[in-house]
Amino acid sequence: MRRVSTPDDRVVTVGAGANPLVGTLLDAGYHDVAAVDVAPAALDALRADLGDRADLVEYVVGDVRSLVLDRPADVWHDRATFHFLSDPADRARYAERAAAAVRTGGHLVIATFAPDGPTTCSGLSVERHDARSLATAFAGCFELVHTERSIHRTPAGAEQPFTHAVLRRTLR
Repeated sequence: MRRVSTPDDRVVTVGAGANPLVGTLLDAGYHDVAAVDVAPAALDALRADLGDRADLVEYVVGDVRSLVLDRPADVWHDRATFHFLSDPADRARYAERAAAAVRTGGHLVIATFAPDGPTTCSGLSVERHDARSLATAFAGCFELVHTERSIHRTPAGAEQPFTHAVLRRTLR
């Protein structure tokens, strides 16, 4: 799979919370990173984890179903936020907000529980997805360009199957 971004791209990661991706991006030389989370405490924890690099990141408290960014993203990254949206209307709003946020030619990189993955996470019900359901959820504004499956091992040793997808933003 070819690389979908460069360090000059604007990367928006939703559900940023305790995910180490933001630090990894900074380590790789990315300098236009926005961390989005619905929970201010999660972003505060991320700031603390980043230490002296915390000021290099834009922090946005917001719900992905109504998120409005100040400028377009080249890459929208979501590891395990979309699968918490069990209402089809919420998933449609998320897709609309992602389409509004990502520039034409940009990418949506998403990971959700696979069809044989857990049905709950952190005490909440989740929607499981395969490549087809993700392509359908974002159809009209994004086209599927790559998909793969992985197994995530939790700290307790449980296996959680994930579906990963890369979708390219198309013209409306």
